[in-house]
This record gives sequence, C-alpha cells and structure tokens, in this order.
Amino acid sequence: MTRFINSLLRFFLVLLLVVGLVVLWEQLRGWSVFSGLTKKEASVQTVVLQEVTELGKLELVKYRFKDIVEHQLIREWLPNPKAVLIVEGEAVGCLDLTKITSEDITTQGDSLIVHLPDPELCSYKIDHRNSRVFNTEYTFFEEAQLVSEAYRRAETQIRRAALNSGILEQTRQNADKILKPMLERISGKKVFLTTRLKATLQPLR
Repeated sequence: MTRFINSLLRFFLVLLLVVGLVVLWEQLRGWSVFSGLTKKEASVQTVVLQEVTELGKLELVKYRFKDIVEHQLIREWLPNPKAVLIVEGEAVGCLDLTKITSEDITTQGDSLIVHLPDPELCSYKIDHRNSRVFNTEYTFFEEAQLVSEAYRRAETQIRRAALNSGILEQTRQNADKILKPMLERISGKKVFLTTRLKATLQPLR
C-alpha cells in the first residue's frame, strides 16, 4: 500500500512538472533570442532570477464572458459623468495539486479514494484586446479615471458571474472526467474522487 501511494504521489509530481513546462512554454513562445540583434549590432542581456514559484495548479475549465458595463460618478450639482464599456473577459477554474498528501489517498477493499483539494477560481481577467469604450458622457478631464474604474468594476463582475455560473462545480466535474480514468489505469482499482466543496460554491450577490 505504501509503495502504491508513493507511486501515485510521483504521478502527481510528474503531472505538476508537465503543467509547469506548458506554462513556461506559453510564456516563452513569442520570444526569440535573435529579436534584439541586427547585422551590425549585438545585444547582451542579463536576467536576474528574483523569485521561484511552485506551480501545481491544474486548469480544468475556462469561461468566457461578454458584457456591457456602465459606470458613473454621482455629482450633486453637475451632470453625472458616465462611461459605457463593451467588455470581454475570461475566468479559469483549477485544482491546486500541491495540496494533495499521502493522507488524502486511502483504500477500501478494491477501491481507491482520493480526496482532492477544493476547486478554485485561479484567475479572472479582462481581455483588453477585445474590449472597448462604447460611449462616455460629461467626463471632461475625468475620462481616463472613469474608464479605469469601469474596467475594475467589469473585472469584479466577471468573477461574480463565473462563480454564479457554477465554474467551481464544473471544475470538480472535469477533474472527475480527466483524473479518474488516468488513476484507474495506473492503480488497476476503481477510483472515487471526493472534494469538500466549500461555501465558495454559493452564488455571489
């Protein structure tokens, strides 16, 4: 049993390594070592490593949103400045596999029970390339500030919409679809995946 648990933990470590390599590749895809060179010039760059972050979040679902956001400031005497945005954004649900320990893996007869960490909303953001300012009124010299505040409000609405749309539950279901078959092939046992599903699954108002 101990040998099997160690093998399963090694599998999760390999999975984390693959996820980390994919993330690193996506970050480096657009970068070329020749991008700073010309025929007569050579560029020398010094890169300083400031922080190492352990990667272990397995992304399992992505929601995309499109919305119209209206934001205004209330004035006592002057007309209320207003900005209307057409916003696109996305939210990603994931599991943090670094939280799995040997205590989360147990057996009952011919079955294997794996207690997964709770699903998380690991990121949510505005897609600025596909978002734009539709209209502004009475902004005068406050337009930049008003638009910036409108985008912050839109980002908060994306988080709320993702949670209210059930992204955490969908993350849990996708974990069952993706991880369960792999674990059953590795272990040769019937696998049951469980999560606590915290109160974060409750809709936000």
